[in-house]
Amino acid sequence: MAAIIAQLDASSTFYQCTYDVFLSYRGEDTRKGFTDHLYRALEQAGFHTFRYDDEIKRGANIAAEIQRAIQESRVSIIVFSKNYASSTWCLDELVKIMERRKADDGLMVMPVFYDVDPSHVRKLTGSFANAFSGHEEHFKEDIHKVEEWRRALRDVADLGGMVLRDRYESQFIQNIVEEIENKPNHTTPNIASYVVGIDNRVRGINMWLKDGSNDVGVAVIYGMGGVGKTTIAKAAYKQNFDEFQGSSFLPDVRAASEQPNGLVCLQRKLLSDIQKGKTKKIYSIDEGMSKIKLVVRCKRVLIVLDDVNHSEQFNAVLGMREWFHPGSKIIITTRHENLLNDHAVYAMFKVKGLGEGESLELFSWHAFKQAHPIKGYMNLSRSVVQHCEGLPLALQVLGSSLFGKSVDLWQSALQKLHVTPDDKIQKILRISFDSLKDDHDRNLFLHIVCFFIEKKMGYTITVIDNLNFYTRIGIQNLVDRCLVEIDIDNRLIVHQLLRDMGRAIIREESPEDPGKRSRVWQKDASDVLRKLTQGTETIKGLMLNLPSEAIFSTSNQKRCHVEDFDGNCSRRRQLGYFS
Repeated sequence: MAAIIAQLDASSTFYQCTYDVFLSYRGEDTRKGFTDHLYRALEQAGFHTFRYDDEIKRGANIAAEIQRAIQESRVSIIVFSKNYASSTWCLDELVKIMERRKADDGLMVMPVFYDVDPSHVRKLTGSFANAFSGHEEHFKEDIHKVEEWRRALRDVADLGGMVLRDRYESQFIQNIVEEIENKPNHTTPNIASYVVGIDNRVRGINMWLKDGSNDVGVAVIYGMGGVGKTTIAKAAYKQNFDEFQGSSFLPDVRAASEQPNGLVCLQRKLLSDIQKGKTKKIYSIDEGMSKIKLVVRCKRVLIVLDDVNHSEQFNAVLGMREWFHPGSKIIITTRHENLLNDHAVYAMFKVKGLGEGESLELFSWHAFKQAHPIKGYMNLSRSVVQHCEGLPLALQVLGSSLFGKSVDLWQSALQKLHVTPDDKIQKILRISFDSLKDDHDRNLFLHIVCFFIEKKMGYTITVIDNLNFYTRIGIQNLVDRCLVEIDIDNRLIVHQLLRDMGRAIIREESPEDPGKRSRVWQKDASDVLRKLTQGTETIKGLMLNLPSEAIFSTSNQKRCHVEDFDGNCSRRRQLGYFS
């Protein structure tokens, strides 16, 4: 693969929009009339619209499906009719919509007053007053719910909206559709509250985005999990999207593609973003690709695919590079360096960890809500920062977990970290391990994190090839997945937190008895040999530091290596045993 290589130091959701419009209405009042006509007009204009008459399957949990649809819609239209307030179901729906709006300022809420004066909704007069008299009587034991409904009605009425009055319904509906069409479609992704040194890390990508080329450019931002790839991509997107005729940021492609019809949903969001909401339903990946091809050839676009782990995901969403209008740019974030393994030219940006000063600052923002540690915590903070080795995810998680805690609790937490890695961090890092193609690569990684960190490639290959591993291609696969690096001296380097993740996987095999684990090292190795623990036949590898010359006998079926770190003789010997 031809590539332009750059390196970025790292720092580290917005709502998934399955629907363009969510319709809230009183079915008995408007289902077969006004709301049905409005629904048809929205669909014909290309807006994927949710109404529970069509979208909820028989037997499904209606409340849960409606809650999900509210969360995954870009616009909510609330049709206020005379009997709207008499339905507690409608009022609960309204509360959920307003809660979503409060949490996401990108959500558009449009009140539509159909044969209702807006003042009746705001002041709870007319039919709304009658409805609330009944609610107050019925919900005496739960009066806070009634107050919640009142507050939601006041808040939504204050938004203004569309009023029917003496207009023809057909023209009124057309005006609503036009209002949705004219809504700015762009909600940019949120960036973390505390970001350190982001400008330096985005500069290279900004230069690439503004290079003035008419080629269709593809950039790959790659690095280990938690190193800040998504944050960098979000920042570059926010700074540049308005320079293009259309744009879309597709978050969490890996996770979304694992959901039912996930790739189709990603295609639909991409089309909705670029066409400003005018997207009809898509029923298959092939249909989506055909529609994307028609759209992207007409506009110069910026598209970001975040967290891609298979080239098939890229191909299903974006199709062929040749489809795109000249000057379009595509950014991919991934943990897989050779994700796009063909002969095209890509700009490659490797994300490196933070430096010591930036790490301390980022950690301090989360642990102390300021740019530096408070008095009495400097040494403890430096210990945590050293443990994180520049990984923004770890700095943020550990900083937040230690916020407001005493020195004694900090000391205890640090001691625990050396034995039990933080679960939140491990889950993110383990995604890379679980994504390895086969057990050979997974076992090779576990061997490396236990026995071969900082060992030279030649020594490692010599030892592990004797175990029937395909070592050279296996190590290259680990390098491609950003799990292992090879330094200038040809030594294998593994980030400390990835090492801890790998060793935690091995501990899970037998939490209490090291002798029943597949690999044993350091003190556990000494204990196993001293106690001759039952179950040692499960051990595939063992390594032990010896203070002087050592003899270690094995059966003919075992291989024994007594070497120092580089396979040379030395005073302090290291005994390695591999079954």
